[in-house]
Amino acid sequence: MESVKETHGCGLLANAVKNAYSSGQMDYSIEPLVRVDDLARPIGCIKPNDSVIFCCRRGEREIELTEAFTDPLFNQFERPFLQDLNFVILTMYHEKFKDLPIAFAPSKINQTLGELVGMAGLTQFRCSESEKFAHITFFLNGGHNQPFSGETDLKIPSPKGVLFDTVPELSLQTVAEEVINGIERGYDLIITNFANGDVIGHTANTEAKVRCAEVVDQHLGQVIEAAKKNNYVVIVTADHGNIEELFTSDGKPHVAHTSNLIPFVVIDPLVETPIKSSDGSLMDIAPTILEILKVEIPEVMTGRNLVKDHDFGLERDVILIILDGWGNGLPNDTNPIYIGKTPYWNMLQKKYLPSQLKASGEAVGLQPGKAGNSEAGHMNIGAGRIVLQDDVRLDNAMQDGTFFTNEVFLQSIESVLQKKSNLHLIGLLTEKSSHGSIDYPLALLKMAKQNGVQEVYLHLIFDGRSTEPGSAPMLLEKLEKSMSDIGVGQVVSGIGRGIALDRDGNFAKIKKAYDAMVYGIGSTFT
Repeated sequence: MESVKETHGCGLLANAVKNAYSSGQMDYSIEPLVRVDDLARPIGCIKPNDSVIFCCRRGEREIELTEAFTDPLFNQFERPFLQDLNFVILTMYHEKFKDLPIAFAPSKINQTLGELVGMAGLTQFRCSESEKFAHITFFLNGGHNQPFSGETDLKIPSPKGVLFDTVPELSLQTVAEEVINGIERGYDLIITNFANGDVIGHTANTEAKVRCAEVVDQHLGQVIEAAKKNNYVVIVTADHGNIEELFTSDGKPHVAHTSNLIPFVVIDPLVETPIKSSDGSLMDIAPTILEILKVEIPEVMTGRNLVKDHDFGLERDVILIILDGWGNGLPNDTNPIYIGKTPYWNMLQKKYLPSQLKASGEAVGLQPGKAGNSEAGHMNIGAGRIVLQDDVRLDNAMQDGTFFTNEVFLQSIESVLQKKSNLHLIGLLTEKSSHGSIDYPLALLKMAKQNGVQEVYLHLIFDGRSTEPGSAPMLLEKLEKSMSDIGVGQVVSGIGRGIALDRDGNFAKIKKAYDAMVYGIGSTFT
């Protein structure tokens, strides 16, 4: 196969990726690819005293790999701890990393839905499978990793060792059963996430998406009926769109988030007349729930009650069901929710007068026109206000120039110069993911060049979620041009996002990523 003309390793890696395609691998799950020299020795391995900047910003998918590099007590797989490794993260995506150098350290969000419910002496139950557990805990709680007073959290393991589109039901049956148990126990507030719409929506499998819609419909009906039987006020909504679109404008499988509005349904089983809620955005959900629970809404919550014209009475319990990646799509054969057998969902649409909420762009603290994501969605739901997202903070810093004067970045570069060591950038090969952008490693390459650092190694993570499957070679060709313009940097490894950014405790995957970056273990290219 021909390689694009290159000097920085992108074309070599592109050819290796094409070979991986021919063996049945795709971007998301590509096994480690490592660059070697003419003597088959790996190039650019991470060593003690080096500096590493992990150029991903989101959090739940970055935790395990960060632990492997930074936790001296790490015991998930055998590996020597790299002494004096300067490991930088872009944002603090878990409290356990508070002592690491953080380029854009966040300020915690206080007075969130969960905190206020706890302060009022009420009980709450959070339940989802592991694929979305961080979203109904860490993100919904404004970046606080510990449960609030009266909060009980239950994580149901997602399927392991199988492709998700072969099990579109995931672990939803168990989630639904546990939520119903929570209803029977009488928690004041129950919050659950049905992960299927987003997880399966990211695949290219049409049959799996239709089956996913049907499974969600089945268990949604079971949970709502149990809640109604126990007089819970039921709220059904989503965090962003995804599964409701099967194809892109050019007819290819749609595998990314959408900017579609999302549904908002309110059910009061104590009244016969359906409740008409107002249109709004995700920040309006927390004030609505607090109003129903008769908990005072603080001034910092700028969202509004979407059902202010209905009196729910005193001492009501509430269940919030978040259908992850479940947007409002077109009523035609491009929408799995429409073409699947979803009788309960259809009944909700006809009987309960749903409204629509904004879940993308500026309404959730993202760039204008940008599709929503689970992190932004749950943070805005819990905060009851617009929460500026990391991509906006980072993009603003790049636009106003403060990215290039960031003290944490500059200290890492200075450390490399003083120790005569190497700078490594771990980056996501994508232009638009909520987990990061290739723009960050490119900006850091410019900083390295300006400050006299010549040895910079890129360890790339192929996306396959926010990018179209099979697009990695094209993106590598674009990256090669940008790196040539800068004049610094070598691409030395590549690996699929589903391996390097595991979030399900599958440390066998993380070991592959670690071994590729540290020892140069993987399929070689030269």
